[in-house]
Amino acid sequence: MLSFAIKISTWLMYRPFLILLFLINLGGTIYGYIWYGWQLKITEPIFLIFVPDSPTASLFFTIVLGLWIIGKRSRLFEALAFVTLIKYGLWAVVMNLLTLWETGSIGWMGWMLIASHFAMALQAVLYIEHFRFGWLAVALTAVWTLHNDVIDYVFGQMPIYSTLSEYSSQIGYFTFWLSIACVSFALYVAHLNRSQSISVDHY
Repeated sequence: MLSFAIKISTWLMYRPFLILLFLINLGGTIYGYIWYGWQLKITEPIFLIFVPDSPTASLFFTIVLGLWIIGKRSRLFEALAFVTLIKYGLWAVVMNLLTLWETGSIGWMGWMLIASHFAMALQAVLYIEHFRFGWLAVALTAVWTLHNDVIDYVFGQMPIYSTLSEYSSQIGYFTFWLSIACVSFALYVAHLNRSQSISVDHY
């Protein structure tokens, strides 16, 4: 079992697989920004960067993958990717399941969003031992993440789910504690992996 886990961990860092994953995440990021297009059109310019949460999370990971491919890394982007992939991956899954509970149906698009966002969170978990970030990077990520929550739920810039609008206060409360949980998880990973290092396999 241990040898299988080691093989999986090594395979995840093969350059061809990293390139494939980079292209998948890049495509998903572009699609995500397009999907948010209608909301961005009605958003004040000062808030634009804070509206498309999931595409920005996948953008962070796309940058991380690109750096790994060329044998480089950024502790800050790795921390941002780890926290936001899990946070917004799980957040979107919960929101779509709540929509299903409210309406009784979410269609193929809703199920696609559940699958793709669950995959976001799964990516972060699968690459846990390959992320290398310290407590400072996690602290800066916490500032970004919690500030984004304030923008979303104090200034009303959260992703629009019309069927869930009456639950915005409860969703904001849930999102805040989800952020705290994800940042705490990142602190644990920073502690766990602080003395380890990896290299990208060039085969």
